[in-house]
Amino acid sequence: MPFFQFKKIAIVVCSLSFFSSIQGGAMSQVPKANEDEALVVMSPLPDPLARADGSLITDAKDWPEQRARWMKLIAEHEYGFAPSEKADVRWELVEEGLMNENKTKRQQFVVHIKTQAASIDVDLAFFTPNRSGKPKGTFLGLNFQGNHTVDSAPELRIPKGWVGNDAKIGVTENRASEMGRGSQDRRWPIAEITERGYAVATAYYGDLDPDYDDGFKNGVHSLFPNHVASAEHRDRWGSIAGWAWGLSRLMDVLLQQPSVDADRVAVIGHSRLGKTSLWAGATDPRFSLVFVNNSGCGGAALERRNFGETVARINTSFPHWFCPKFKDYNQNEAAMPFDQHTIVACIAPRPVYIASATKDLWADPKGEYLGGWYASPVYKLLGYSGLPSETPPAADISVGDRIGYHNRTGAHDILSFDWQQFMNFADRHWKYLK
Repeated sequence: MPFFQFKKIAIVVCSLSFFSSIQGGAMSQVPKANEDEALVVMSPLPDPLARADGSLITDAKDWPEQRARWMKLIAEHEYGFAPSEKADVRWELVEEGLMNENKTKRQQFVVHIKTQAASIDVDLAFFTPNRSGKPKGTFLGLNFQGNHTVDSAPELRIPKGWVGNDAKIGVTENRASEMGRGSQDRRWPIAEITERGYAVATAYYGDLDPDYDDGFKNGVHSLFPNHVASAEHRDRWGSIAGWAWGLSRLMDVLLQQPSVDADRVAVIGHSRLGKTSLWAGATDPRFSLVFVNNSGCGGAALERRNFGETVARINTSFPHWFCPKFKDYNQNEAAMPFDQHTIVACIAPRPVYIASATKDLWADPKGEYLGGWYASPVYKLLGYSGLPSETPPAADISVGDRIGYHNRTGAHDILSFDWQQFMNFADRHWKYLK
């Protein structure tokens, strides 16, 4: 069987992790979201093994050149190119202590990222098992509302800059407070992670780039004012590429910590930050494992399925997430020169794990699974296996080898069940690293 074969008002659109108010009539031009599998009509997918001339690569030695071609296309048409200039990255330890009945060591760093144009500061929280020897590995991911929300420890620092809320995007004042302390601990089960022998590091995503459309002038974009996306430069980085670039700068800091094994650092993300972890994993091969949770449109889900959130909807709701050129594919997904499975393929041969939730139809669980399935031929070419079948598994069953997948019962979130599968996956793959 061949591998490769949707008057002026203000409405509120649910986009994965929270609601966004959309002003004006743009969304009225977007067809109603489809959440009926029977109505999916998917145009043919590009074959990740097909060269530009249509011929197929059949030798693993040809994959690096093919991968480079895909990465250039994906950056140019979706996430945007990050600047090639380097930034100066420095860090200082500002607090450390014990928590979780002294079973977990906590360290807090302020990371200074500077160019000739500007500088930003990012708070990085780092949790390790309080025991002798290095952790089994380290998970690095961004959080949505501040480091103080991932655990109730009173020492965790509150963000000083922009913090929006779950009802409205574009609010420029800081809404973080003590009331939020520990409010996101279900998404960051620090005790479970460290008791399994793993370390986990996290930073607030708004420290890297505030999540509202200001014409790419704040956050990491301010560091490179000559590399701002514009009508003349429609292929320059959006916020997702900015957050991914920021994760790589945090990786720079982690690699300087004696408790971190450079061969065992994973990037992880949920929702829009799952899109981010996918792109960070593709662009930075230092991440030896990549975890992508409920990432949907612009993440692991195939765009051509037109199920749940679509390219037109996400570009209208969040015009700053992607490069301006991505808007060319609003209601025009078939014209894309790639689809999201090619991004998953670009992580090969490193392991990647994709996770969905049964009630999260907006993120298209089947499309997320197929994003991994259609990347599997690349892993096979490189001598590994990916997902076992074109048919997704039953709920709460983890499947796959170098590409892992599960569809957790429940809604759009990242919970203990997800983390347990991720750590099981890390147990398997990091165990055999040389």
